[in-house]
Formats: sequence, structure tokens, C-alpha cells
Amino acid sequence: MAVMEIREFFRRTGGAAAAPWRLFRKKAPLLSFVVSRVATMLVLLFLLGFALFALMALAPGDIVDQMMSQQILSGTERSGTGAAAASAAKGEDVFSDAQLERLRAEFGLDKPFYVQYFKWLERVIVRHDLGTSLVSRAPVGFLIGSRIWNSVLLNVISLVFITLLSFVLGVYFSSKAGTRLDAAATFFALFFHAFPGILLLILLQLFASLTGLFPVTAYPGFPFSESPLRFSFSYAHHVFLPLLASFLGGAGGTMRMIRATMLDQMGMPYIFALRARGISERRVYVNHAFRNTLNPYITGSANLLASLFSGSLVLEIIFAYPGIGRLMYEAVLQEDINLVLANSMFISALVLAGMVASDILLALVDPRIRYGTE
Repeated sequence: MAVMEIREFFRRTGGAAAAPWRLFRKKAPLLSFVVSRVATMLVLLFLLGFALFALMALAPGDIVDQMMSQQILSGTERSGTGAAAASAAKGEDVFSDAQLERLRAEFGLDKPFYVQYFKWLERVIVRHDLGTSLVSRAPVGFLIGSRIWNSVLLNVISLVFITLLSFVLGVYFSSKAGTRLDAAATFFALFFHAFPGILLLILLQLFASLTGLFPVTAYPGFPFSESPLRFSFSYAHHVFLPLLASFLGGAGGTMRMIRATMLDQMGMPYIFALRARGISERRVYVNHAFRNTLNPYITGSANLLASLFSGSLVLEIIFAYPGIGRLMYEAVLQEDINLVLANSMFISALVLAGMVASDILLALVDPRIRYGTE
């Protein structure tokens, strides 16, 4: 009896607490959906950071071991051969145990990973400080700020080109369904979609090196402030091959999706009704069938953006592009936990924000979609 009373009490109190939220969802369904997605995003970021700290703690060694290894190697190079080299190789007079413990305490590595994580969260939320790099001792915010916009610019340009060209090609080839041109386009789309991205990047860099038509690096050798117009043309020349690789790898799947959706829409009864009314084929394609292809693309655009950011890691390494992916790669190799965590959280926040934006766009494009419970 007591158990049932307690259960009934929690049901009544929980229902009363949730009443304002239900009223808010009824009055503003889209806004309540955005609020819930943002709250979910924050929870996911929290769990992601916790998992990253745990994984870095499970990795063998830490930044102090990296520093000791570098000190031993530099001592060996200075000592040369003989007894001095053997002494340096054994780590003598490099770091004592007390010095190592002091360094770990200075970096906060002497505490469990969950304590380190909550201290990091407190510093970020309360003081808005991402900390300092354990290797370069530079502020993490400065390091990320100097690289993130390069990656955002490159990936946004890739997303725009993939979107525009995929829509144009998908709509065009849907009107040529069953022809040899459509079969050839489908074959090449499947081929480049399945082709390994890293191999394609290497082949394009070899092409640039052998022909000299394009630079082997993806970023100009002078800053934007020196000559904005010259930098813009030079940047377009440098990123042409990386953008081509992104387009060939990402446009195949998107183009086939647009083509399949258009073909599906063209077989709908409303299309036959529009044609029977004498509406031109161009208006049928553009004003009616094309609009209904936006829904699946907007739904998948967040996944496309996430794949572009993950793929830019390899691109930035191969083409020496100063972006966030290359910074992340160097930080993981050096086990710089502050830089790794800030990088991962920032990229994850961008991807999750893209997912929320795609849901909002989907609701605005298709008025049939409602996020309320009523």
C-alpha cells in the first residue's frame, strides 16, 4: 500500500512539474523542439567530454612521458656516441622522479580523469577559459581560433558546391533516366563515391606535383591582410584540388539521392494532374517536384557536414592546410588533453548545431511537419 501511495505521489508531482512544459509545447511547438534539441546537445557534449577524458586516461603514457622522451632524444643527439650517449639513453640527469611528479601535479594529471574533467568544465563554464596547451603553453582558445575559421571556410565552400552541383546534376539526369548518359553518370557517381578518399587526395597531390598546374599545399604563403584580392585568387587556386576531391567523394551519393527522389516524385498522381492541366514541364520540375526533394536532403545535410569535417582531417594533413583537423591530429599525437578536448567539443558542437539547424529548416520548408504533441 505504501509503495502505491509513493508511486501515486511521484506521478502527481511529476505531472504538475511537467505541466508548464506541456503548455509551452502546445503554444510554441517549434521553439519547444529547438529548446529540447539544444538541451539534448548539451547532454551529448557532456558525455562526449567524459568519454574523451576516459579514453585519454586509458592511453599509455601522458604528456610528461612525451616531454621526457623528447628530452632523452635531444640529449642523445647532443651527446653523440660513447658513454655520454648511453647515459642519455638511460634517462640519467634528465628528469628525476620528484620532477616528474611535480610536473604531473602542475598539469593536473595526478588526479583521476573524472576529477580532471569536472575541473575543466568548471573552468570553461565559470571563467570561460579553455585552458592552455600542455605542449606549447599557448592559450587553447587562441590556437583553436587561429585554425577553426580555415576549416569552417573550406567545409562550407565544399558543402555549397556539393549542394548546388548535386541538385543541378540530379534534376538533370532524372529527366534523362534510362539513357546512356544517365547510365554513365550513375556509374561514375558510384565509382567516386566508393573510391577511397585518402587515395584520391594522394593521387591529386601527385598530379599537382608532376604537372605543376596547382600547388601541392592548400593554403597561400602570405596572410589575407597583406593583399585581400590577391589572397582570394591565390586561395581559390590552392584549394581547387582539395575541393575537387571533396566534391567527387560527396556529390555521388547526394546526386543519386536527388535523382531518385525526383524520379519518385515524377511518378506521383499530382504530377499527372499538373500535366493534365497544361502546366509546362519546367514548372512541374522546378516549382513542384523539386521542392519535395528538399526534405531528404535537409535531413541528410547534417550528416554530410559531419562527414566533411571528419574527412577534412586527412585533407588538411596531406595538403598541409592549417585547419582544425591538422591541429587535432598533432594534439592527439602529443597527448595534449586540453587541446584534444577543446577541439573535439568545438567540432561536435558545430555538427550538433548543424543538425538542429537542419531540423528547423525542415519545418520551415515543409509546413506539414509539426513538432508538437497535439
